[in-house]
Amino acid sequence: MSLGLPKGTVTLVDYDPEWPRLFEAERARLDAVLGPAAIAIEHIGSTAVPGLPAKPVLDIAAALGSLSAVGPLVAPLAEAGYRYLGEYGLPGRHFFDLGDPVTHHLHLVEVTSDHWRVWRLFRDYLRRHPDEAREYAVFKRGLAAKYAADREAYTRSKTDFVNGILAKAGRENGGPYRPPSTRLGEKGAV
Repeated sequence: MSLGLPKGTVTLVDYDPEWPRLFEAERARLDAVLGPAAIAIEHIGSTAVPGLPAKPVLDIAAALGSLSAVGPLVAPLAEAGYRYLGEYGLPGRHFFDLGDPVTHHLHLVEVTSDHWRVWRLFRDYLRRHPDEAREYAVFKRGLAAKYAADREAYTRSKTDFVNGILAKAGRENGGPYRPPSTRLGEKGAV
């Protein structure tokens, strides 16, 4: 199965066991481009959860010490094929995509940001709870059928479900889930 999805559309495919390998290859490439500016580079979103159907686009988050590092990274990322789209509707995140059709999303955020915390919390919870991941899969498939030509509506419609999972994940991790200051499910990587 290959990666790639035309912009604005929603197509879910079955989990591909090649996705982790493709992520590792891209992480190595990004590590060379981002250098010491990247504190960590992680695979996030549905392609990072074994067994979960997903849009065939790898979501990658890179944690930076400060967003002031983004400016000098735009040109090297462009040379690597990434297109810079600014915050793209999600304050505190700088967004890039790769390919036509799009094969990768790259999110640059501060390591102390809600984005970094929440994306990893969501991914890790679904990895530990396959029953919840299956429930999310059924929910996503229903939305994908309803909003196949409207990615914005698909993403926006996941917000309440995603926040419910995050609340459970927060309780499991020793405290109430503290929602981010922005609605991550609307333009984020979940």
